[in-house]
Amino acid sequence: MSDGNVAADQLRLFIERIERLEEEKKGMQDDIKDVYLEAKSQGYDPKTMRAIVRLRKMEKNARDEAEALLETYKAALGLS
Repeated sequence: MSDGNVAADQLRLFIERIERLEEEKKGMQDDIKDVYLEAKSQGYDPKTMRAIVRLRKMEKNARDEAEALLETYKAALGLS
């Protein structure tokens, strides 16, 4: 087997792994969508829930900074 065949086989294996992971990711995204739909059917607001999930992913300092900036912009626009 030449080096070209080995490289092609390795590349094919990488591509196949990526394809499997992409399929798993799609399944997970579908599951997440189902949870939001279930929550909505129970009276919760999915848009607000998504915002909370985003905030929880942030470190406290970054979250505090983002919230302070939002308050500053709201005050500048008379929304406070």
